[in-house]
Amino acid sequence: MPYKEKEIEKKYYSIGEVADIFKVATSLIRYWEGEFDIIKPKKDKKGNRRFTKDDIEKIRLIYHLVKEKGYTLTGAQEIIKKDLHQIQDKASMIARLHKIKGFLIEIRDNLNADNNP
Repeated sequence: MPYKEKEIEKKYYSIGEVADIFKVATSLIRYWEGEFDIIKPKKDKKGNRRFTKDDIEKIRLIYHLVKEKGYTLTGAQEIIKKDLHQIQDKASMIARLHKIKGFLIEIRDNLNADNNP
């Protein structure tokens, strides 16, 4: 089996990188930051937002509720306030499923590459 370098995991992500992850405008991420108390990115000396993986998972939850499930912002806020622990578990599960999906795609691509020399 050929050597494969491990992917380096970042500690912080810029707002542009976060917006790219969700394929939305940076202005939407800033707007959600103002609307949802659970999003609290750190800011560097220049005032640039630095998002952690935890911040991204919280944004993933908001994205899921608003963009995929069709909740209004008020509805999403109510759900998050109602049972934050259950929501965090769900966000964690969604994140794990996204990671598993990535692994499965990688396996499929490797299998396809092995079968097509």
